[in-house]
Amino acid sequence: MILFNFASLVSFLLVLDVTTALYFHIAEGERKCFIEEIPDDTTVIVNYKVELYDPRSGGFMPSSPGIGMHVEVRDPNDRIVLSRVYSSEGMISFTSATPGEHVICMYSNSTSWFSGSQLRVHLDIQVGEHAVDYANVAQKDKLTELQLRIRQLLDQVHQITKEQSYQRHREERFRQTSESTNQRVLWWSLLQTGVLIGIGYWQMRHLKSFFEAKKLV
Repeated sequence: MILFNFASLVSFLLVLDVTTALYFHIAEGERKCFIEEIPDDTTVIVNYKVELYDPRSGGFMPSSPGIGMHVEVRDPNDRIVLSRVYSSEGMISFTSATPGEHVICMYSNSTSWFSGSQLRVHLDIQVGEHAVDYANVAQKDKLTELQLRIRQLLDQVHQITKEQSYQRHREERFRQTSESTNQRVLWWSLLQTGVLIGIGYWQMRHLKSFFEAKKLV
């Protein structure tokens, strides 16, 4: 049992060690959104870089300073956490207040500066302890390598605790949804049964009245 729990913990740490790094192309007026499941009280850092398509070389080159991105972040309750225009390269940081799916949307800050050309956006999303610059922490707090490693492990354990709390929150929400659905199905079945019984009773009364009127009974 101890070996199983240790193996599970190691696997979980390996899963947490993965960050979202990608790039995508965006056209004039196009909006790109990404969904990230984030526990509450968790820091998220988004690093991005915008490149402009060069038709002469057929590749992408660093964009001019006038090119920027409008970034909007919404929490699971569809409330705006962050909304502002950033430059062509930089870092976005926010802390989640509500656990659940956060929507991160990016689109160009203007429709005139690249005249229908295409942009390439490099995106790197770091959640939890991955958003911490441990080199800066070690230099600021004057930590030894061992102390820094212990700090990282403590942060990872703290992040695991928040992840487990978020998973319990999801399970509780799913259980409530299942119970609500089952209750609705039960009441619908009872309603159908009541309607069928009522129709059957009405048909029997109607047939009885018909036979009595025809003096067949």
